[in-house]
Amino acid sequence: MPAKIYRPAKTAMQSGKAKTNIWVLEFDPETPRKIDPIMGYTSSGDMRQQLKLTFETQEQAEDYAKRNGIEYRVIPPKDPIRQTVSYSDNFRFNRIQPWTH
Repeated sequence: MPAKIYRPAKTAMQSGKAKTNIWVLEFDPETPRKIDPIMGYTSSGDMRQQLKLTFETQEQAEDYAKRNGIEYRVIPPKDPIRQTVSYSDNFRFNRIQPWTH
């Protein structure tokens, strides 16, 4: 059963970087989820979908997968590109774009 190793991104609901420095090993689903016709719940008989193993480094996650014979793929993290913006730049006299509301 294949798995993916990745570093989770920062969620939109948090301003800090909590839990973004850990690496996660997560199994891919073997079978698609099924919708219960009466209640509308989604369910699956695949118990590995519920596993989410965390590691401090990418190497530890890869070593774990190799030791246990798990085929895996590594998804490289995408670091955000930060732009430095100054509030006072809105009021510069040599501003490129006109300042309007």
